[in-house]
Amino acid sequence: MDLKYLAVMAVLTVATYSPFSQAKPISLVERCWCRSTVNTVPQRNIRELKFLHTPNCPFQVIAKLKNHKEICINPETKWLQQYLKNALNKIKKSKQTN
Repeated sequence: MDLKYLAVMAVLTVATYSPFSQAKPISLVERCWCRSTVNTVPQRNIRELKFLHTPNCPFQVIAKLKNHKEICINPETKWLQQYLKNALNKIKKSKQTN
């Protein structure tokens, strides 16, 4: 009985004096926002697009819809690829004029 008491006290002492880490748990750090994606979304329903690229997850595109829902869009979707290409061209042209 005394041995169990000493073991519990030793564990509590170590736990009390060990420094706390400010890092997030691994499960939260490695979790991707988009677990599944859709290929078809009516473009007129999209209010905003967000692009996320994290070290542990592939390129993610999140669409905020007019009904306040957020969905993940497949980045390989043809219309989205064309949208990104046009946006990059627009940025290049604006930099050339400045």
